Amino acid sequence: MTEIPSLSYRKVVNALQRAGFVVIRQKGSHIRLIKRTLDEMLKITVPAHLPVKRTTLRKIIKDARLSVKDFKKLL
Repeated sequence: MTEIPSLSYRKVVNALQRAGFVVIRQKGSHIRLIKRTLDEMLKITVPAHLPVKRTTLRKIIKDARLSVKDFKKLL
C-alpha cells in the first residue's frame, strides 16, 4: 500500500487543478472543486486545513478517481 503524504490544502488544490479540476467557490474553510467528464461530474470538497488529515486526503483522492501514485505525480 502506498503511503499517503501529509500536505497542506494549497498543495492538494494545486494537484487537483493539474488533474483538471476547477475551483468553483470557497465557503468558510472549505474549497469546492468540480471536474466535468463525458460520463459524470466529479465534485470534491477540500478543507482549508494545515495539514489536511491523511484519512481525509485518502477520501479526496478516491473521490477524484485517482490512485495515490497518480496523485503524487501531480504534486
